[in-house]
Amino acid sequence: MQPEARTNRTALTDFILLGLVETENLQPMVFVLFLFAYLVTVGGNLSILAAILVEPKLHTPMYFFLGNLSVLDIGCITVTVPAMLGRLLSHKRTVPYAGCLSQLFFFHLLAGMDCFLLTAMAYDRFLAICRPLTYSTRMRQMVQRILVAVSWACAFTNALTHTIALTTLNFCGPNEVNHFYCDLPQLFQLSCSSTQLNELLLFGMSFIMAGTPMVLIISSYIHVAAAVLRIRSVEGRKKAFSTCGSHLTVVCLFYGTGIFNYMRLGSEEASDKDKGVGVFNTIINPMLNPLIYSLRNSDVQGSLWRVLLGRRSLA
Repeated sequence: MQPEARTNRTALTDFILLGLVETENLQPMVFVLFLFAYLVTVGGNLSILAAILVEPKLHTPMYFFLGNLSVLDIGCITVTVPAMLGRLLSHKRTVPYAGCLSQLFFFHLLAGMDCFLLTAMAYDRFLAICRPLTYSTRMRQMVQRILVAVSWACAFTNALTHTIALTTLNFCGPNEVNHFYCDLPQLFQLSCSSTQLNELLLFGMSFIMAGTPMVLIISSYIHVAAAVLRIRSVEGRKKAFSTCGSHLTVVCLFYGTGIFNYMRLGSEEASDKDKGVGVFNTIINPMLNPLIYSLRNSDVQGSLWRVLLGRRSLA
């Protein structure tokens, strides 16, 4: 560590985000593509949310959690993409140190909430299929709210822990972040002090945040699969697998990219792979979720059409 770093914990006042592409000729195309993706994602998730709010038949626990997921998807892409679009328009790539920390905090808050919400959705499917007689009492409105509140509390604790831990590092050298948003692995590489404890904390918290929900989700779906296979009706099996298939697809996309990005030890050089994973986490996943849930769900499709046409269900 350099002597001046000891006296001034954070010598750098801002970072430079290099973005997805450095070639100026490609930046207009990137702007158009990401603006389109942002509008599609926000529009799709708002449509899902509107359908759930106005349709009485969708006022069930499964769609309550799906509505919360839509809010998270809008938040996740809004934390990263508008700021990137602004930098492409202004040609200014600098981000203040405090702004970088804020973006990192909110991104990890929303991503952490996603982890626990997907677990709550798996628990809901387990109760609906494996414990249908007690489902209405075990998944009553108060239980739904408690699950969401606990998820927010755990996600907030995780995000705050990482943000506070990052402020203990010294940044006194290069300030170029090889990414299009501020994230922990890339910021670790710029620190002029040891990041070993921070990396262990990231690995450990990621293991808890991803490992525990994954175990719960897998165990829930083992029970669900066993229960579905006992259903004699082919139509009944198809309907049960359809409602679970959408959720499992989202789980695989979310956890697959998250594990690759955060459960790594050692400071590896930032690469285009990290940017690709970042695009998946912040843009592709939130954009695909409305499509995944609507394409395989006739109730959501019908409700979306009624919302778009200004009609309401009589149910």
